[in-house]
Amino acid sequence: MSQNPPMPNTAFTRHDHTKCVRTALGAADALCETRKARMTPTRRRVLEILLEEHKAIGAYDLLERLRVDGIADKPPVAYRALNFLIEQGFVHRIEKLNAYVACDAPEVSHNPMFLICDTCHNVAEQPTDLPDNLGSTSKDAGGFLIQTMVIEAQGLCPTCQKDQK
Repeated sequence: MSQNPPMPNTAFTRHDHTKCVRTALGAADALCETRKARMTPTRRRVLEILLEEHKAIGAYDLLERLRVDGIADKPPVAYRALNFLIEQGFVHRIEKLNAYVACDAPEVSHNPMFLICDTCHNVAEQPTDLPDNLGSTSKDAGGFLIQTMVIEAQGLCPTCQKDQK
């Protein structure tokens, strides 16, 4: 089993969001340099957009933001940037919403679950006890080789719960 990575879980807590974004972008730049991966201005802007809020954002909404910024206006540009960011572990795809969210802990290998608030639409990562190498569980899965697993839970965040009372 994997160790639960330290995850800040900032989506549902008060924090200095400007510092949060700045720190995450700095960490992504450093990881790209270490990995010899190329963080282009478009890729960095897509990550920055995803970091601006702790909400999942669809590809076409990202593309619209890139268009307004004068960066790109063609879907392949957004999808190529998203694919790179996912490969590097900086972004996760939220299947239920067909959208993307910035990763809380890109520096560690992990298989998180996602907590999606039905009211404010914030998305938080929560660590799981799933092994980092999902394929290693294939014996327990009747020979099925697991390549990808996404766990998503919907409900109400603490703030929205208080607002409903």
